[in-house]
Amino acid sequence: MDVYEMDIATFEPTCIFTNDEGYEFGSISLNKRFISLGKVNNANDSNVYIFDRQTEKVLHATPHEGDIQNIPQAFCRNSENLYFLADENEEFVYLKKHHISTGVTEDVVKENWDIMFTRFSKQNTYMVYGVNQDASTVVKVLHVGTGDYLDLPQLPEGQILDLKFSADESLMTFLFNGPNSPTNLYSYELGTSQLKQLTHTLNPEVSQDDLADAEVIRYPSFDGLEIPAIYYRPNVKAGEKAPALVYVHGGPGGQSRTDYNPLFQYLANNGYAVLAVNNRGSSGYGKTFFSAADLKHGEIDLEDCIQAKNFLRGQADIDGEKIGIIGGSYGGYMVLAALAFRPDEFNVGVDIFGVSNWERTLKSIPAWWESFRDALYKKIGNPYTQTEYIRSISPLFHADKIKKPMIVLQGANDPRVLKVESDEIVAALEKNNVPVEYIVFPDEGHGFLKKENRIKGYRAVLDFLEQYLK
Repeated sequence: MDVYEMDIATFEPTCIFTNDEGYEFGSISLNKRFISLGKVNNANDSNVYIFDRQTEKVLHATPHEGDIQNIPQAFCRNSENLYFLADENEEFVYLKKHHISTGVTEDVVKENWDIMFTRFSKQNTYMVYGVNQDASTVVKVLHVGTGDYLDLPQLPEGQILDLKFSADESLMTFLFNGPNSPTNLYSYELGTSQLKQLTHTLNPEVSQDDLADAEVIRYPSFDGLEIPAIYYRPNVKAGEKAPALVYVHGGPGGQSRTDYNPLFQYLANNGYAVLAVNNRGSSGYGKTFFSAADLKHGEIDLEDCIQAKNFLRGQADIDGEKIGIIGGSYGGYMVLAALAFRPDEFNVGVDIFGVSNWERTLKSIPAWWESFRDALYKKIGNPYTQTEYIRSISPLFHADKIKKPMIVLQGANDPRVLKVESDEIVAALEKNNVPVEYIVFPDEGHGFLKKENRIKGYRAVLDFLEQYLK
């Protein structure tokens, strides 16, 4: 994407950087001279560049060997330094800064988890950064001059998702949510310590007391590796045993987090436990864990999901004979993989726009996703040189082994997981007389944005589970 500046008095846009090399825009310095750019080489390796508008040259700020993540963030107030994230010589992503005129790079902040973002307040008094701490965002505010951390207001259990300062730095606003509370906007006055909740987004017909809490747990996988997961306990009466679902996030390389998930709450309120698995290959737990499933997807990460089922079977309030698997996008692929490659493990599958044929999907990456093509090839495999392997992990070529009921949801306009991916797996199941339901939303793409479609889709999933699992 090219970078434009718009005159907000006339709304006239002017192109200030023409992007012919597949860069990703990061930020622009306050003096407007420098533009930071990122470039992905593969899922584990990326670089930071700085475009000097004065000389019209691109400076490579992070030359290195091997796989190292480098991600541009913000320029300091005097436009002399660029802050960026990196994992060089470390397991977790930390904050560094690059002095533009000298080329000297130095470490700034390290945590025992990934730092996800950083920004500065308007007058550069504070540096704000977010830490991905065990699937929750922890925001920290550092006084640049003193090195002290600002005390943030006391809040209920949950996480601050975004935090910004007013121009005079006397007021901050932030978004906040939790497992049983959708996102709301707050303001906080530093001088008076006055905290105000500005929005109330939970439907008044829903009682927060009825919503499920999220518990971060860990369970051992087949090789002893501990797998993190988020457990939503079902809303059932004492002594009853509930059916359960293993949920697999998208990606590959995504992460299930402890934020508000209306689908999980809907399922829990109707008596289903949900265990959202962060199988190996997920982000947020270090680069070794993140790369542990490279070229083993649909195999080693699937085993982690099987062990999630075994964790659920060990819970006193779970019916171990009624456990299904659910997921969207890459998680939808994992649903198909589970039912095709381990057909006796789960009772049902809920496939939400999942990949069934990796060969076709990897070859049909749209132009605007081209910069991630090599990243995906390193994760999954190269469809041109590893065709036999790619087909071996593609459920469509093994659909004859699927025998458990499944529901499939798909957006007709999805550019990432094409509709044909779902069409063909559904046709294969129908041919084999496997119970399958198929819902296509003609006005959706990769993810369902319209509320009426989400309601229709969630209700269909619940009806399917009521019939085939509960």
